[in-house]
Amino acid sequence: MILSLLTTTAAAALTAAPAAQPAPKAAVAFHDDAPQNIVITAPFARDADSSLSGVTILSGADLVREIRPTIGETLARTPGVSATSFGPNASRPVLRGFQGDRVRVLTDGIGSFDVSNTSVDHAVVINPLTADRIEVLRGPSALLYGSSAIGGVVNVIDSRIPRRVPDEPIHIDGLASYGSAANERSVSSAVEAPLLGKIVFHVDGSYTKTGDLDTGGYLLSPPLRAQAAASSDESVRDLADLKGKLPNSAAETWEVAGGAAIVTDTGNFGVSVSRYNNLYGVPIRFSLDPAVEAETVRLKMKQTREDMRAEVDTGGNVLEKIRFRAGHADYQHAEIEDTGEIGTQFFNDSYEARLELVQAQHGGWRGAVGGQMMIRNFNVVGDEAFLPKNETQQYGLFTLQEYDLGAIKAEAGGRYEHSILTAVADDALGNPALNRTFDAYSGSLGASVGVADGIRLGLNGSHTERAPSAEELFANGPHAGTQSFEVGSPDFNKETSWGLEGTARAKFERFALSASVYHSWFDNYIYETQTGEVRDDLPVFQYNQAKARYYGFEVEGSATLAKFGDYDLLADGSADYVRARIIGSGPAPRIPPLRLLGGVELKSPRTSGRVEVEWSDKQDRVQPFETNTDAFTLVNASVTLQPFETNKTTLVLSANNIFDTVSRRHASFLKDYAPLAGRDLRATMRFTF
Repeated sequence: MILSLLTTTAAAALTAAPAAQPAPKAAVAFHDDAPQNIVITAPFARDADSSLSGVTILSGADLVREIRPTIGETLARTPGVSATSFGPNASRPVLRGFQGDRVRVLTDGIGSFDVSNTSVDHAVVINPLTADRIEVLRGPSALLYGSSAIGGVVNVIDSRIPRRVPDEPIHIDGLASYGSAANERSVSSAVEAPLLGKIVFHVDGSYTKTGDLDTGGYLLSPPLRAQAAASSDESVRDLADLKGKLPNSAAETWEVAGGAAIVTDTGNFGVSVSRYNNLYGVPIRFSLDPAVEAETVRLKMKQTREDMRAEVDTGGNVLEKIRFRAGHADYQHAEIEDTGEIGTQFFNDSYEARLELVQAQHGGWRGAVGGQMMIRNFNVVGDEAFLPKNETQQYGLFTLQEYDLGAIKAEAGGRYEHSILTAVADDALGNPALNRTFDAYSGSLGASVGVADGIRLGLNGSHTERAPSAEELFANGPHAGTQSFEVGSPDFNKETSWGLEGTARAKFERFALSASVYHSWFDNYIYETQTGEVRDDLPVFQYNQAKARYYGFEVEGSATLAKFGDYDLLADGSADYVRARIIGSGPAPRIPPLRLLGGVELKSPRTSGRVEVEWSDKQDRVQPFETNTDAFTLVNASVTLQPFETNKTTLVLSANNIFDTVSRRHASFLKDYAPLAGRDLRATMRFTF
């Protein structure tokens, strides 16, 4: 009823609105032509150069160069970001060492409506191929999008619901890509057509097919290879010699979508519908026990999703804009065993809505208030159902306020969230009916000071609270995809933390630098670790609560070294590090190590060539039953061409991991069995006309 009323009101307001002055520059903030330094994942456009938290924006030629079939691998080389890398098909971003239910992956400001946060073998149902722009927010500002964004937010912005009227009778965008490491073939296309001057129709589709990933080296990590080679069983000894192709890592994905919008000078209103299908293999976790047969599991996934967005420029003295965003999706996937039989099935029916009231700016003061609701009905069916049928409801109120005095900029944010988590009694799992409610209060307060022209220093303090997820509360059973027996606790308290983050940003004509240093103190921190027990022939992973400490830094910079006519010689570099400790238990599990990345680029308005080196340190701060990860170095090179003056066609030719180095991400549950891609020669073209 409420959704219907809002839809009718927004459409009527846009249709009846009189001709107004052109919308201010911020009104086009969600379009892919938004400036690179403007952050649009917020109720109002914000300058990244004065942000009090870590921010990364990926768009244009940079996005074309980095794009991969998964959102995790697309972002894996950005500062402060690693990836879960559960094989090449299920890779979710890891922000500042946080993953799972502490990182929100959004599409145009609301959730992806999948179950990727419940387990690392579940893929994110967001397609990077159709993205116009990807923004990564790390730190307390991300809490505007929910308590589960304590680590940060990844927002993938597309044009599925149009925000502008094309200048031409028909507008076409397309992308085609090939990668040699997995024989990856990807294509996508989007078409927009205007009607009657203010109605725009949109259609898009994409298709990706990959073979088994070529890793360039041995599949098992050195410690496991040594164990396998020492076995008295010949079949286990043979595992030590496995190398090259990663078995059961092929995938096939397609998506189609359609949308329409009314776009006027005073706002827009639109809807879209999409269908996503994905069939992919989960790399085998080889057993060194000859009595235990390793499982070969494939996941067959599908999702049907409906979205709606409305935005009205009121032009009022109190409210400048009203924004509403809503979506629903019916998601399911089946874990298919090597016999072809369906093992376990996952069903997820989710709704999310978000209303933002953007205040009119008065002097240096601007802000927004809003509300958000999310309902998720989740059910796991089958012999290896590790979770009872459950429902999660979350209702939140939030505000963001800024005051700009020129040299000094102050910012305050707050969020209240009420969560209700209910589990249906499950006799098979031995779980009774359970109901938990939580009230979470989060807030941040900070300021930045311009200490000189182009130099700004900032400090932000925050208090955050997070309700446990259904998986952390109710899990109690075997999970084939991760080959583990997962155990939660229905008695968990809400997780709380206090945090400080300092920022320094410098921007001059030929040099730019951005740095963040942060420290968080957690109470009732929830983490999962292997216990050493075995149930149903699977290792037991238990969720626990304890005090924890997280601290680290991110820094990135760029400089123009020289100019040669139309060409600039540029150098850039970044570094990130996080250190995490569970009080009384030792290092937190699966924390990425220190990483350095540097590149040199010769760039003109229409061509560029780049060489970069990424070094990842070893990680030997591990939990019991967690193995060390060796250091590795990757060398990449690319050439970017924009051959036509009259359109935005971009062609990128790249060679990644040129020296075929065997590399493993410590954040991955599968790192000892599934290395990253070996040498990968790629060609990607993005065109528009």
